[in-house]
Amino acid sequence: MAEGMMKQFYGHETYVQSAGVYNDMEIDGFSIAVCNELGIELSRHRSRSFDEMQQWGDDLSAFDLVVALSPASQRRALELTRFFHLDVDYWPILDPTGLGDTREQKLEHYRQSRDQIRERMLARFGPPTVPQDRAQA
Repeated sequence: MAEGMMKQFYGHETYVQSAGVYNDMEIDGFSIAVCNELGIELSRHRSRSFDEMQQWGDDLSAFDLVVALSPASQRRALELTRFFHLDVDYWPILDPTGLGDTREQKLEHYRQSRDQIRERMLARFGPPTVPQDRAQA
């Protein structure tokens, strides 16, 4: 969700890559649904691990900032600071996985997570630089 929102709000002024502790994680359908409510397309997105990024030729030293959304990703990002000059921000976001019994309850938890990410993003990076009426077109 964070990569999609970052690209939607700030365009391609900054290089953004979603990475996790594990690779090839499928995007949850609930994440796709709640981002779609904002005009953000995630259906073709997939997460890569930091290791996979390096294997595919991404130069981790070219990144300035890692935003970790879980304690596990924060630990992994902090390990990378031993080898690369990176700033690490930790945003403790609600993990909606497995929460709620009904579809609507699940969607509400995912919306909470999405909105938490959006609030943190706006606080850290400022207002969107891409006009949102144009971004959703």
